Amino acid sequence: MSIQHQKKKIFKTLKTVVTSDASLKSNQEIAEKISKTLNTSGCKSLLQPTSPLLLNLNPNITHLVLSNPLLKSQTCLDFFNFLNRSQSLSPPYKHDLQAYITLIFRLFKDRKFILAKHLLNSVAVHEDLKYPVSVTASLVEKCCKDSKISTKLFDMLFRVYSDNHKFEEALETFEYMKNKGLEIDERSCFVYLLALKRSNQVDSTLRFFGRMVDSGVRISVYSMTVVVDVLCKKGDAKKARELIEALDSRGIKPNIFTYNSLIDCYIKMRDFDKVTEILNLIDQDGLARNAATYTHLINRYVTDGKIEEAEKLFVEMRERDVEADIYVYTSLISGNCRSGNVKRAFALFDELTERGLNPNEHTYGALMDGLCKVGEMDGVKILLSEMQSKGIDLNPVIFNTLMDGYCRKGMIDEALKLQAVMEKKGLEADVFAYTTIASGLCKLNRTGEAKLLLMTMVDKGVFPNTVSFTTLIDVHCKEGDFVEAKRVFRDMEKKGVKPNIVTYNALISGYCKKEKMTEAHELKHAMEEKGIMPDVYTYTSLIHGNCIIGKVDDGLKLFREMVDRSLSPNVVTYTAMISGLSKEGRSDEAFRLYDEMKEVGLVPDDSVYSALVGSLHTQKP
Repeated sequence: MSIQHQKKKIFKTLKTVVTSDASLKSNQEIAEKISKTLNTSGCKSLLQPTSPLLLNLNPNITHLVLSNPLLKSQTCLDFFNFLNRSQSLSPPYKHDLQAYITLIFRLFKDRKFILAKHLLNSVAVHEDLKYPVSVTASLVEKCCKDSKISTKLFDMLFRVYSDNHKFEEALETFEYMKNKGLEIDERSCFVYLLALKRSNQVDSTLRFFGRMVDSGVRISVYSMTVVVDVLCKKGDAKKARELIEALDSRGIKPNIFTYNSLIDCYIKMRDFDKVTEILNLIDQDGLARNAATYTHLINRYVTDGKIEEAEKLFVEMRERDVEADIYVYTSLISGNCRSGNVKRAFALFDELTERGLNPNEHTYGALMDGLCKVGEMDGVKILLSEMQSKGIDLNPVIFNTLMDGYCRKGMIDEALKLQAVMEKKGLEADVFAYTTIASGLCKLNRTGEAKLLLMTMVDKGVFPNTVSFTTLIDVHCKEGDFVEAKRVFRDMEKKGVKPNIVTYNALISGYCKKEKMTEAHELKHAMEEKGIMPDVYTYTSLIHGNCIIGKVDDGLKLFREMVDRSLSPNVVTYTAMISGLSKEGRSDEAFRLYDEMKEVGLVPDDSVYSALVGSLHTQKP
């Protein structure tokens, strides 16, 4: 709204209280007749053809009716709503801000706070009623001479602005109350702080808390906890602790929710000594750990893959009579699925439903992820049907999980169908979805489709990540287009996306298969210089490549190097080396590797036996 338009609105509002004596007398007479009609016959009689009372209706008349002490506040509200809804008035009548404030005051006086709040909500959200707080305040002062009612009205206005995320207006109301010496309810400040926090207005939350302290507003543990949580979300545990200590000296003790914020922060910082310290403080203060405390602690172990430790905490919860909620169960289900114990995950799922807890999309998503990892796509379909029958819609994470499951099973067309369903639902496929399907296409040697899909991804404005760049490099390598593969590799680095071991392995493997060993070894040295150490896959590719071109001794050197670096050769590594030695007729060395392979528990395949037999025919004298 422009400043000029606001000035006109303010002038119009104030003009309603300045009228000539003749007009005032006329307005007074009409208002008295309307009031009398309302008391005797109700609102509908005002629309009778014989009743001209509403023909000259104006804001002054409305104000006089609404402020008439002879009318009950409910009658005034009925009249107010009647004018709002009436379709017989031409043009349709619109109440001004003064009418709202007048009626709100009447309702407050009669302690009809819910109705008053509903009207204040309209004042806060309707554009036609948008005025500076100073204008609203002047109308309140004109209507209300009772300081107690005035204080309560401004306090509710402060809350209403907060609830509607009208943060500037809420702050103006706070400052007005402070300047006028009106008592400020700390609970209303808490509502404002909470609204700011939920809107991610971090700096505003911290500034307002400072304003509360400076203004002498009584601080409660609830307001303190909101600010502690905001600081912890920022990763500033030090300031959070300082605030707790400062307020503790004023008699404001932290509660379990305050401590939970610190626990979550320290876990994310991986400062587990501090986590133990906070747990000790909880016990010292005589506070009971709740489900949220255990959710943070269990999540820590689940993230680290330590499901046994997470399960121990679950047992401890029961020993302390702390009831697990859906978040605890979901975390444990996720952890068990990640560790491959799908049976335990389903046992927990059955337990939570027996306890009357309702699984959410994250619970179902964790179970589906577990089933997808073991290839049980039929089980996934059953869960999907159950989930949808409960009205829980699929989110992007679940779509990605299902696509990944289908791609693992080689059911790429099912994954593509899911992507189409996802887009029909108005959900945009993210980089994970595109990359998952592209990788699945590559595994089925449908490289052309994979390349086209990744190009479509970029065209749609989805920024590639390390995996998508690596997939595209792999596609070009499989097609033998190393010029394009290197171009993508350079483009990746230019865009600030760091190649990882898988990226280097894709290029090295491609070079090795095309017998470009010089380029492959150069890449190995380049990655080592960047601090990326070769893994079993790197060495296996290089050993295989060297053996193909007859450089078996170079292959053996790499084989020994990987063992010296504490990397354990796998079946593919041994097979490549044994095959290389066999082709050279070095059967003794080949058989020694074969014996070594069996000693470490690896099972040779048919190609190993064929190579060994062949070595006997080509054995060098």
